[in-house]
Amino acid sequence: MSRRGIVLFAAMCLIWGLPYLLIRVAVAHLTPVTLVFFRTAIGAVVLVPVAVARGELKAVLARWPALLLYTAVEIAVPWVLLSDAERRLPSSLSSLFVATVPIVGMVLAWALGQERPGARQAGGLFAGLAGVAVLAGLATPARNFGAVAEVAVVVLGYAYGPLVVARRLADLPRLGVVAASLAACALAYAPFALRELPPSFPPATIAVSVGTLGVLCTAAAFVLFFALIAEVGPVRATVITYVNPAVAVALGVLVLGESFTVTTAAGFALILAGAYLAMHRGPVAAGAARLTEEGG
Repeated sequence: MSRRGIVLFAAMCLIWGLPYLLIRVAVAHLTPVTLVFFRTAIGAVVLVPVAVARGELKAVLARWPALLLYTAVEIAVPWVLLSDAERRLPSSLSSLFVATVPIVGMVLAWALGQERPGARQAGGLFAGLAGVAVLAGLATPARNFGAVAEVAVVVLGYAYGPLVVARRLADLPRLGVVAASLAACALAYAPFALRELPPSFPPATIAVSVGTLGVLCTAAAFVLFFALIAEVGPVRATVITYVNPAVAVALGVLVLGESFTVTTAAGFALILAGAYLAMHRGPVAAGAARLTEEGG
């Protein structure tokens, strides 16, 4: 890997491991809908002009039904549910559940008949499910099972969204798809978010968290991720999926004082092993996994 590739890889591992911490901080003062509105609006303000300058929006908007479906399952619904779940779940635990996306993507690919499972993929499925069982059964209090269910929907959306891209939007420019999706989500949530604004300007930590989510973890992240794919190829780029959860866990423990127990470590290891086995599969499903690493 070139020096540029190493720098881009390290940057993406950090940038898409950071959102869980920032979301956890922001939802202390903002409702999930308001947070997602500001995050997507900021991202759209940065990316839409770039997409317009490149002439990438016209073709994307012509596919508006598929675009809206992708926006709903990959951004609008998952980001609100994840934000709501993090009001009750530690950011580190949320990131570990989301790390099962490649495994769920594998199952969806099987269900849609896009590839036939092998022994390696089946082993990954069982390892991932065992990891989820450990985390949900031993590391999560019963009162938070509702939040775990929300994260389960997030995982399903993150796994299905790239399949929508692969089947209906694959020939369109990626930056145009992302820019249009962020703008559509912001417009959809604007009426609701504006009614839920806090009565006073939030503390500086909240403003910084929201700004960082919008500019760094959304707009800049996609630009850097596409650059990483161009530099090292799509297969190597997916390796960040294994590192992002570790970054999120480390930040949660070091910054927020979240616990990291032996049980959590065991669940973490099983999920990452399952994701590793799941992502070593056919070209269709592997391609579908490439856009699942938004990091919340």
